[in-house]
Amino acid sequence: MSKRLLVVEDEPLINQAVSDRLRAEGYAVRQAFSGPEAVAAVESETPDVVILDVMLPGFDGIEVCRRIQARTPVPVLMLTARDDESDILVGLGVGADDYLTKPFRMRELVARIHALLRRVERARELAQVQTAVPLRLGILTVDPAARRVHLGGNEIHLTPTEFDLLASLAAAPGTVATRERLLEEVWGWADASGTRTVDSHVKALRAKVGPAWIRTVHGVGYALEDGSR
Repeated sequence: MSKRLLVVEDEPLINQAVSDRLRAEGYAVRQAFSGPEAVAAVESETPDVVILDVMLPGFDGIEVCRRIQARTPVPVLMLTARDDESDILVGLGVGADDYLTKPFRMRELVARIHALLRRVERARELAQVQTAVPLRLGILTVDPAARRVHLGGNEIHLTPTEFDLLASLAAAPGTVATRERLLEEVWGWADASGTRTVDSHVKALRAKVGPAWIRTVHGVGYALEDGSR
């Protein structure tokens, strides 16, 4: 069965161009042109991925993402017309898994969707492996099988991408992971064109687990440290 995608974009020409390209890639595509229409579409037929523009009539993409994630978590790729870090972090904070800044190349959009679907499938496969051992560092526990994170006695709710990023760092605590390696392991990208994506997700992850847990090695990458010390 073809994967179901929901394209949410209020500009008809852009919506149609994106939808046509994704249909040509073999996906089943549904279209929405406003915030309320997008939420209704997700409620009636849960898609495998939502491609979501930030600027929408009715209410914006941030509110759309917040509402749909509160009901049933769905992988979301946000489209933003502004390369503004604060907007990007807000989107990641309400549950978006990835983002693209307009204008973007269709080839890059398709690659991002492919990578997101692969991550979701990999997560499902890992959840079925009963021998997956929880990773612990101080009061932080990362459970790959259950895909849950606990900090002390509190569960930390992460997006699929944030979880994969933290799990990758937790697999070798104290060891510096380069941005390029994280791009390959977490996003499935073979090139280093998305290092800013890593930086944005690390900032969003720090906002949830606390800044003391992830150390920046300038010009290289990141390492997970015991932030409870």
